[in-house]
Amino acid sequence: MAIQKISTPRGSIKKTTGGTVKIEWNKDFKPKYELKFSKAQKVVDSEVLRVSEPYIPMITSTLIKSGILGTVIGSGEVKWIAPYAHRVYNSNLPVGRETGPLRGKKWFDRAMKDHKNDIVKKAGVAFGGRVK
Repeated sequence: MAIQKISTPRGSIKKTTGGTVKIEWNKDFKPKYELKFSKAQKVVDSEVLRVSEPYIPMITSTLIKSGILGTVIGSGEVKWIAPYAHRVYNSNLPVGRETGPLRGKKWFDRAMKDHKNDIVKKAGVAFGGRVK
């Protein structure tokens, strides 16, 4: 039986003739890609906040601002931290008179349905890819 090897940017797996398997990690992977992943994550977090804003119910903009305050850009977690955010997110009740055509419950789900592909493209560009 021949030696089999599977290679990826992170490393390789090699199966020897004796049936053992050896994993070899690519030492250059982390320094080479960590900055790229970090830049792409910052773009995703920022874009989620930006594209969600027109969908968030608004009376005083506190709910929108709670997303900015509750999110550490680059962490991979976008959080709206107003005490009533969860209730409003799942509510059928109107929030107030100052609403727009997109504003309402489940703002993140609806914003991602409309803008996910744009965010993925921007993250890809930040990672160093090309726009198709």
